[in-house]
Amino acid sequence: MENQTSIFGVGLRREHYPYLTEKPITDIDWFEVISENYMNTEGRPISVLESIRKDYPITCHGVGMSLGSSNEIDPNYLKDLKALIDRLDPFLVSDHLAWNHWNGIKLHELIPVPYHEESLKIIANHIDYVQNELQRQIAVENISAYFNYTTSTMNESEFLSLLVQQTGCSILLDINNIYVNAKNFHFNPVDFIKTIPKESIAQVHLAGFTDMGTYLFDTHAEPVHQEVWNLFETSLELIPENIPIMIEWDENVPEFHKLEAELNKARQIMNKRDKNETRKITKPVL
Repeated sequence: MENQTSIFGVGLRREHYPYLTEKPITDIDWFEVISENYMNTEGRPISVLESIRKDYPITCHGVGMSLGSSNEIDPNYLKDLKALIDRLDPFLVSDHLAWNHWNGIKLHELIPVPYHEESLKIIANHIDYVQNELQRQIAVENISAYFNYTTSTMNESEFLSLLVQQTGCSILLDINNIYVNAKNFHFNPVDFIKTIPKESIAQVHLAGFTDMGTYLFDTHAEPVHQEVWNLFETSLELIPENIPIMIEWDENVPEFHKLEAELNKARQIMNKRDKNETRKITKPVL
């Protein structure tokens, strides 16, 4: 990730294995993989991934660390993740500011955490433990949410900023999630991005939501909406240059060339920034 020409990535999905194993020339600089899909396995998925890894850098993005649980982090989970990291040498390892494990019960959704001092202490301890066990920095992603806790004493961006200060972790900034939450909970998404320490941002996600009528749902089942592209363009003044940018698409997965076309929209916006055409925040994004 040494220059802007190598910062554009997409999520690796099994639907594209047959195409990618043919070793096509692509517009992709790197791939993000879901860690749990490849941990503790010797099947075809890890074989395909290792073949792709020979040609592309990768990141490992998890959904099962459950940093926000009041339970301890599962040491066996970390052992399997460490083995995957040692095998693939990703340039970034990340998971979410959320929980989905509690007292042996595993949920399939990422549940938000209350943003107050007690949960800050628990999650900071968890991140310290994870970073010590993995012997590397991790990035923590802001999530989409559909309810708030009345016990919260700060917002998500303030909470993430404190986690950075206390643990040295970095932030995976999901622009779509910020937009979805801003619409659902009525706040200014630019204020959210301004609160995050610029130097802590290690990667950016872009994805498509589904409009449910009374709220937005983070489905990753559609192209990136224009409103999210607008927020991304506006955010370029507030995030580091040459930061890895990635397109997520998890449902109704399109043909690979459509993913490349989505990523090239991000390239076009970044190129506008290089020409100083988007340097100033001049218009609202909601």
